[in-house]
Amino acid sequence: MIKLQAIGHLGKDATMNQVNGKNVINFSVAHSESYKDAKGEKHDKTIWIECAHWTDKTGVLPYLKKGTQVFVEGSPEVRTYSKADGSMGVSLSLRVGMIQLLGSSNGKEDAVSNETQKEEKPAEKAKVLTKEEAASANAAVDELPF
Repeated sequence: MIKLQAIGHLGKDATMNQVNGKNVINFSVAHSESYKDAKGEKHDKTIWIECAHWTDKTGVLPYLKKGTQVFVEGSPEVRTYSKADGSMGVSLSLRVGMIQLLGSSNGKEDAVSNETQKEEKPAEKAKVLTKEEAASANAAVDELPF
């Protein structure tokens, strides 16, 4: 199995469709990089990934707006197509298994991302130990045979 992870910004608002009774959220993610070549000239490169997130949990849809930064993970697929001028083009698609909102200028995504994480993995509260509890825990660790 091949897994692809990407961080980027949405190019437009996500849309939801139903295919054979199942929900799919479609969106595109752009990742941009700048680099200098051997001559010292600066170049900008943008890679677009067409994403399809098949899910019954569609609560994230209102937060997938143009410009939102996301982390996506899933199975990649390379597709070829014919351009209008007759030449062949290539696109990168991703069947998204996991999406995490990283944030945007309005800050709403952080709250939604945290709610999603709580639903999937309940957070455990940290317990503050007293001096006696900490000393007894350290003593127990010291007695381990390995």
